[in-house]
Amino acid sequence: MRLEAPGALSMLKGSDLTRCLIVLLVGALFGTASAVTQNPMIPDTPAGEALRAWLDAFNSGDRARFDSFEKLHAPWLTTDTEMARRARTGGYDLLSIDKSNKLWIVFHTKERASSVEGYGRLVVRSYDPDHVTLLSLAPGAPSPEFTLDKAERTRVVNGAAKLLEKFYLFPDVAKRVSEKVRVLRERGEYGEINDPEIFSIRLGDDLVLLSGDKHIGVDYFPKAMPPEPARRPHPDPRQLAALNCGFDKAEHYPPNIGYLKLTVIAEPESCIQTATAAMTFLADSDALIIDLREARGGSPPMVAVICSYLFDEPIHLDDIDDHQENTTEQLWTNPYLPGKKFTGKPVFVLISGRTFSASEELAYDLKSLKRATLVGETTGGGAHTVTPHRIDEHFFIRVPFGRFVNPVTKTDWEGTGVEPDVKVPAQEALDVARTLAAESINRARLQPQGNR
Repeated sequence: MRLEAPGALSMLKGSDLTRCLIVLLVGALFGTASAVTQNPMIPDTPAGEALRAWLDAFNSGDRARFDSFEKLHAPWLTTDTEMARRARTGGYDLLSIDKSNKLWIVFHTKERASSVEGYGRLVVRSYDPDHVTLLSLAPGAPSPEFTLDKAERTRVVNGAAKLLEKFYLFPDVAKRVSEKVRVLRERGEYGEINDPEIFSIRLGDDLVLLSGDKHIGVDYFPKAMPPEPARRPHPDPRQLAALNCGFDKAEHYPPNIGYLKLTVIAEPESCIQTATAAMTFLADSDALIIDLREARGGSPPMVAVICSYLFDEPIHLDDIDDHQENTTEQLWTNPYLPGKKFTGKPVFVLISGRTFSASEELAYDLKSLKRATLVGETTGGGAHTVTPHRIDEHFFIRVPFGRFVNPVTKTDWEGTGVEPDVKVPAQEALDVARTLAAESINRARLQPQGNR
């Protein structure tokens, strides 16, 4: 025979049992509510799906998984930086969804490695919902410094529309886009947005969607800005120095392949010495690879400088038509730059969907002149020159005012991008180009000296 102590509930009688059951039931209900609070429902929207994908990839700590998220949704992120943040924070628990729309979402998180809570915002593009335009996470609560109301949203939309009509390269397009964006505002498209940065991104994305011009954009500055700058404002020398003027890498691969990685096409007036040093360092290579896969916009005159090191004679690269000034500026190579040139030897240019604007110009010019073989993916498709205009002290609109006309093709790459000669995924482009460069070097070495 086995004797067991009676259970706690079996020892309770009548009203005591009833009270205990009520306490347990209430505790269970509050526990359920607490669990729901700790695991908020992410909305089934493009913004919600992007937030879920980011949290899953980031919290996994798996580098390959996050790298896949970056390439698919946020190519502007840096996997190394995000993985370092993952190691520091231990990942994030989602505490709440504060406000959301199909294209944007505001949320709160807590670091798993500490009790630090954060305020996050995520925005996806209206014309490409798989692309995350903004993903920011800061400690604490949002700053109450500047919150938009209806009157301010109306003023910014109307101001942007007027400046577009006044300065845009194609007046008929500007008028049509301005009318449509005012209709969006009247329909309440921006009515729920009181965060100025989310608003600026959403408005800019809609202007791109309506116009088809990826150079149009709206920028928000938390600090009051002075009157609008010159068309080509002077960059901060300290920022350029930190970036090494965009000349990220200059090195050699066997068998004597030069490799130049550019992330910015900076103004020559500040960066000509850096350009000269890099091109001279690579001049004795037997083949050259120029990596533009992560390069965005920049300076057409620097495009001319880089091209100048690849040709012996002056070459007409582009005409830049200025709608506002009703002028055309010709862009030529300069045969008298200092340093050594890289001429008569093969050039390979790496491109991707991230390659944009002046970086596309460099690839397009070298392709049209048959001076380089392009390897990788079709570029972004932005061929307009642009300048900012002040809406008010916090908001500016970037308005394209000119376009490129290539003297060989008689057109440009606007909306279509630059097509590679050898189409491969961007992450494979360097390996493919190295193989092609090595083959070209070996062929040249096998040729008789007089036939080279």
